[in-house]
Amino acid sequence: MKRILIVIPFLLSQALSSFAQEPATPNQIIPYNFQFYQKLNKQVYDTESRLHSSIKGFYADEPLLRARYEQLMKMGTDSMNQRSWLWRKLAEEHLIQVRDTDYTFYADFLADFQIGREFNESETVWKNTRGVQIGGTVGSKFSFYSNVFENQGVFANYLKDFINANQVVPSEMTGKFWGEVEDWSYATALLSFTPNKYLSLSLGYDKNFIGDGYRSLLLSDVAANYSFLRVRATLSNVQYQTILGYMLDPGAPLLTNDRRLGYRGKWAAIHYLDWNISNRLSFGFFQAVTWADAEPEGKRGFDFNYAHPFVFLRAVEGANAPSPDKMRLGFNAKYEVTPKTAVYGQFMFDEFTASEFFSNKGYWANKWAAQIGFRGSDLFNVENLNYLAEFNTVRPYTYAHFNRLSNYSAYNQPLAHPLGANFREVLGIMNYSYRRFDLQGQLMYARYGLDREGQNFGQDIFKSYETRSLDYGSRVGQGLKTNLYFAEVKASYLLNPKYNLRFELGGVYRRESTDVIGTQNTQLITFGLRSTFRNLYQDF
Repeated sequence: MKRILIVIPFLLSQALSSFAQEPATPNQIIPYNFQFYQKLNKQVYDTESRLHSSIKGFYADEPLLRARYEQLMKMGTDSMNQRSWLWRKLAEEHLIQVRDTDYTFYADFLADFQIGREFNESETVWKNTRGVQIGGTVGSKFSFYSNVFENQGVFANYLKDFINANQVVPSEMTGKFWGEVEDWSYATALLSFTPNKYLSLSLGYDKNFIGDGYRSLLLSDVAANYSFLRVRATLSNVQYQTILGYMLDPGAPLLTNDRRLGYRGKWAAIHYLDWNISNRLSFGFFQAVTWADAEPEGKRGFDFNYAHPFVFLRAVEGANAPSPDKMRLGFNAKYEVTPKTAVYGQFMFDEFTASEFFSNKGYWANKWAAQIGFRGSDLFNVENLNYLAEFNTVRPYTYAHFNRLSNYSAYNQPLAHPLGANFREVLGIMNYSYRRFDLQGQLMYARYGLDREGQNFGQDIFKSYETRSLDYGSRVGQGLKTNLYFAEVKASYLLNPKYNLRFELGGVYRRESTDVIGTQNTQLITFGLRSTFRNLYQDF
């Protein structure tokens, strides 16, 4: 708690790009939230124009998005400004809102109150979150945003198991986890500077996402926030993004018994080049390297060899031979089949041995991940009926490393898919919006292989791959065969579009079955008053 109290003033003095001021400023980023971004589908996936759809979040002043974004931010508001002050603060404006010729500022109280029932356990679940956010702009080049939350809650059975095993609330942070009630904090901050229309720099404590799908096998927002410096450069049909990040790993062994030194961490250099080849086709190249911040023999720190944005990291990583670092390469592609439908996919190489790959013997070190899906809007010519269908598969031992600190994770959670590795998954999502009403449904099925005691079949990316249970015959789903069924429906009514304040009713059905371990069922219904645009994942 003392650490949080020290960090909060720093976070409040930094900040993320403002997302609720109107009109949109040149450096304003729309925070990434899948359900909200679905409402931008027609503008993003348009065969008559080109937008770098795989790099989230989008800029609010993007000509293709500006009108739609401002329409969503004014949903249900009174353009004549004839309603009472109380009504405007509740349903139309920020709690505090200041606009001047040289700067803007806003502040809000953020609530996330939920209560529900887990029927199979006959238990009450609840969440009590109180937060605040501030944001604004200085001139036309600087913007800032920050939020902080204090949380208590009682979770459904499978989420309790995850928290107890990983000592972190999914997609959030660690805290005090004992007894029935969990207690934790969460904070976000980002400072953005846009010197011109070609370049944007951001310093933050937040998340990033690369891809056109619901999941990302390259870089997702599943894990907790981490510190990073992000640079984006755009030149016509090409956009380049480089991220230099620092992630903590609470599960890694401490170098000393002095806990005041804090958790150990890792560095990451993540580069992504996106090219809009035509109005319909785009292709992206991804490379990422992770390395431990410190080793028992001494502190290594940041490796400036990886800081150069225009270099193939594989060559640099190889120059460190014998390299203790972990390199990954990947691709992202999208093709807009019709004006309202796009096909997309990803492929990621974690490690590759050509001779073993073509021998078809299931060599353990041929580690890769693949995604294919399609998405669109106005299904059956129903306006604002959006849809997505997606398939993901990841080979065993992918994203893992011989050193836990250089695997592909942040704060005890994967940086790519929440299931880790050694799985196949198919999912579908539909979303429909009508004025202030929003409906969303999701179905998901996954098959994966868990570890038997004392064995490593490749699903847990936090285990060293040197403890693997086989060298040949490795295949997706090996180990304890497990089937996961997940269904979720949400219905909400928007109260204030500025910070997504809404009443929300939700239901979850989850069934995980393993031959040896047995079956775990969850039937859950919740109701609450919720706000902000955060993605908090529970579909795993």
